[in-house]
Amino acid sequence: MADPKGFLKEGREVATRRPVEERIHDWNEVYPDGIGRALLPIITPQAGRCMDCGIPFCHQGCPLGNIIPEWNDLVWRDDWEGAIERLHATNNFPEFTGRLCPAPCETACVLGINQDPVTIKNVEVSIIDKAWESGYVRPQAPEWLSGRTVAVVGSGPAGLAAAQQLTRAGHTVAVYERADQIGGLMRYGIPEFKMEKKHLDRRLDQMKREGTVFRAGIDVGSESSGLSGTKLRERYDAVVLAMGATEARDLPITGRELGGIHQAMEFLPQANRAALGLEQLDGQEQIMATDKDVVIIGGGDTGADCLGTSTRHGARSVTQLEIMPEPPESRPAGQPWPTYPMTFRVSSAHEEGGDRVYAVSTKEFLGDQDGNVRALLLVDVVFEGGKLTEIEGTEREIPAQLVLFAMGFVGPEKPGIVEQLGVDLDERGNVARDKDYMTSVPGVFSAGDCGRGQSLIVWAIAEGRAAAAAVDQHLTGSTTLPRPIPPTARPLVV
Repeated sequence: MADPKGFLKEGREVATRRPVEERIHDWNEVYPDGIGRALLPIITPQAGRCMDCGIPFCHQGCPLGNIIPEWNDLVWRDDWEGAIERLHATNNFPEFTGRLCPAPCETACVLGINQDPVTIKNVEVSIIDKAWESGYVRPQAPEWLSGRTVAVVGSGPAGLAAAQQLTRAGHTVAVYERADQIGGLMRYGIPEFKMEKKHLDRRLDQMKREGTVFRAGIDVGSESSGLSGTKLRERYDAVVLAMGATEARDLPITGRELGGIHQAMEFLPQANRAALGLEQLDGQEQIMATDKDVVIIGGGDTGADCLGTSTRHGARSVTQLEIMPEPPESRPAGQPWPTYPMTFRVSSAHEEGGDRVYAVSTKEFLGDQDGNVRALLLVDVVFEGGKLTEIEGTEREIPAQLVLFAMGFVGPEKPGIVEQLGVDLDERGNVARDKDYMTSVPGVFSAGDCGRGQSLIVWAIAEGRAAAAAVDQHLTGSTTLPRPIPPTARPLVV
């Protein structure tokens, strides 16, 4: 145990972000010198708040099975090398989860029953940032090669986790990515102010040194790539599909065809390319929020990313719409500990400005004489009897010259490799797989959101690790790789 009286002496404390007036004028992370350094003055007593519970429910909250009490104790004892060894034992990429995960481990923390929970996510990112600074993160090249080859399609967290595990097991692994750089949505879907890409690049450098081969700019299954699903199977001993769930949910109402209405993943990648000093693809004109009234439909993390990006563009106003009622600030009775509750959360982007409007539905997009959107027609709704009902007399217009859809994703894209391989789909349109992550096509596996559906980064990494163990077993007849979760695992709900 860390400090036996830590949770009695210390309250929960988090790092201070840079002033809003400063950070909205750049694309750097919102913490001074990065969150890892910002946390160092306070992280030891925060780690000491961990009670080293007899039954640590934080393990249940995290699908990776992170050994949280152990690395909390090691941080409190100033054993940073031991802490990163424990952390890396279950998580390939803590610098990603420590910045991007909503931390279901913290809502499952036993201390959270009657106090503020331990800042687990902050301890995690402190460990990995300190480890990189101290040279504790080194390539782990395999001791021998199996002679087997694996293709991983998609370079998001699930694909990268599977690739690193399989490379370390001695297999020759190639990761294919249709974008011009490796990283999936972490590369162009996550704003710089949330995670600077240097964190991604140094991890990819480690993977290259271990032997993983990256092939960016190849859209497997497209005519332009010359690499069909059939050819991929012929070329490799196993294939892992990790393309994510990139088919965005749309809103096909009157006026959808108007100019100025875009999916979030049309807007954010362009903004991220510009922030990184890269040219837009195919000479595209960048979608800008400058001097516009921006409306974001969707109240989740992607919507917050659009909000922070629009603020940095210099939008005149930003309004984020959510069809569900405003959640409570504390855990509702119907979502008891240790479940992950739907509560009112304020991200760094929300601190910077914008309005959030709850319990509204968009009925129509209204256009101007040039065919561009000028306003949205909204109506208040109430959730009754399991369905949403419009409230009579509440219709109103709000101005908008830019509308962004951030309503989530409905599954993987079907044209291309999914159709060419002929894999079965489940009832929700995701790639179906058996208990060993294998699809209906022998030797073809599925990991991450393309099989699970839209989910959290920790679930993607956990699936990538588990699928790697299944692939290793398939190729060699046995495996020593960890298998944190089966494909049927789901977050705890009541």
